[in-house]
Amino acid sequence: MTAPLRIANCSGFYGDRLAAAREMVEGGPIDVLTGDWLAELTMLVLAKNMFRDNGAGYARTFVTQMEQVMGPCLDRGIKVVSNAGGLAPGACAEAVAAVAAKLGLDPVIGYVEGDNLVPRLAELRAAGADLANSDTGEPLGDRSVLTANAYLGGWGIADALARGADIVITGRVTDAALTLGPAAWHHRWRRDDWDALAGAVVAGHVIECGAQATGGNFAFFTEVPGLEHPGFPIAEVAADGSSVITKHPGHGGMVSVDTVTAQLLYEIGGPAYLNPDVTARFDSIRLAADGPDRVRICDVRGDSPPATAKVALNYQGGWRSTLTLYLTGLDIDEKAALVERALWAGIPGGRDAFDEAEVSLLRTDKPDPPTNAEAMAQLRITVKHSDERAVGRAFSARVTELALASYPGMFGDGLVSGARAYGVYWPTTVPAALVTQEIVIGAKRTIVAPTLPPQPPVVAEVPAAAITAGPASGAAVRAPLGRVAGARSGDKGGNANLGVWARTEAAYAWLAGFLTTARLKELLPETAPLPVQRHEFPGFRAVNFVIEGLLGEGVAASTRLDPQAKSLSEWLRARVVDIPAELLT
Repeated sequence: MTAPLRIANCSGFYGDRLAAAREMVEGGPIDVLTGDWLAELTMLVLAKNMFRDNGAGYARTFVTQMEQVMGPCLDRGIKVVSNAGGLAPGACAEAVAAVAAKLGLDPVIGYVEGDNLVPRLAELRAAGADLANSDTGEPLGDRSVLTANAYLGGWGIADALARGADIVITGRVTDAALTLGPAAWHHRWRRDDWDALAGAVVAGHVIECGAQATGGNFAFFTEVPGLEHPGFPIAEVAADGSSVITKHPGHGGMVSVDTVTAQLLYEIGGPAYLNPDVTARFDSIRLAADGPDRVRICDVRGDSPPATAKVALNYQGGWRSTLTLYLTGLDIDEKAALVERALWAGIPGGRDAFDEAEVSLLRTDKPDPPTNAEAMAQLRITVKHSDERAVGRAFSARVTELALASYPGMFGDGLVSGARAYGVYWPTTVPAALVTQEIVIGAKRTIVAPTLPPQPPVVAEVPAAAITAGPASGAAVRAPLGRVAGARSGDKGGNANLGVWARTEAAYAWLAGFLTTARLKELLPETAPLPVQRHEFPGFRAVNFVIEGLLGEGVAASTRLDPQAKSLSEWLRARVVDIPAELLT
């Protein structure tokens, strides 16, 4: 049996800590260095980069990191696997090769293509892919597509490693593929080793967001030592797919059952976590402490993968302007109402002149304010239109005209910033059989076919996790929910996910009964009119909600102050509820 493979992460997004690659290589023994650079928003950013500088549609920070660590990685046999290729994995590979030449090194560099579907859209439609929105069912129509990338799996990475690649660069693969690919190569898994593959997907999901697994963005952050500079996570993936999540000794942060639970809940939906290579059953996951800064993940079951491939598509949405006016002191509501009346009255067509207009009054002011800033509320106004001129100077000029003719104390931000283009994220699918991976090493190209589900598909038998404690009883105390529960939230296209977990069996027995969908809508009124899915995960004492449509057309187009729903979890934890007193002791 092969030894566990130590897979280290050094990036959770494009812009993450530049020194992390060096820290992970120098901090202790690892076998594979991985990093995730591609959020849904990043694909749109890279597309804009390509329009400005043809061919630069990859994460340049990865190239910088390779200059820092390429030599030590080759000396120690550390493989590098990264999705930093973005929209141009070939160009990224060329840039890394130039760094190697500069350093006098000669690594074998492979890259994975096949995710870019823009040149194939007509072909895919002819083959029956309607490209309808996965969330709303709306047809794509004649929208101007900027990017369309299928989420590839890990078998292309495994193939490149098997062919001797030292560095593997991909475009859009699933975040978990960066872990699954090396593990499948190292352990020589078959394509139908569903449970092992599912275990690697779970491990990959935990480490793909970098320091979020080691205490970053953690609900109980005051318990985390060295959070000023947390280390990045490592997954020790065993031959059976089980894993231990850890970090280098001496690095900041911590790895605990709670920090791993928090990351498990990040940007997920229901129990079936779909990937191109396998469906990981999150309702089968079991966690256990395995020593200081070590958490074991085991018992993960896997189903066969779906027959469709997920596609992240972005199209040009239009133009928007956002400005903020500050309202100070008394009569805040009346001041805000005056601004709205005057603003719309001065624009031909008023509010209806825009494709979308949103006005939010943020009551950041305090009574009897001891400072000027604490006397201020914010009126945030966003307008959108397909015509840049409609939301450009014509809009900002009207607001500027009110400067000496409106409420007392008027001033604001963004009055002359002008209109900005925005893109819209469009989740869709295509038949998995239509998506292949192409592995390029030197002059040789190799096609890797997708994994298609057998007929009938494999469905794992997942034993129900028992709740070992009865619900708390007795007197209740009014306290913030966050005193007994952690939470983490994030964006899933236009939807938001909100995962909540309890730290003890007794607290979970109470939480599972208390935090219903109706209760969530009561505590977070902004979710009340929206469809909400609820899923329980007793194996790690959690409840997950998917709030449909909260983020509108996705992060790039959302008009919310927090367009990625990062703060939704902390809002919920701050709500005061009746909690059994025994859970607070």
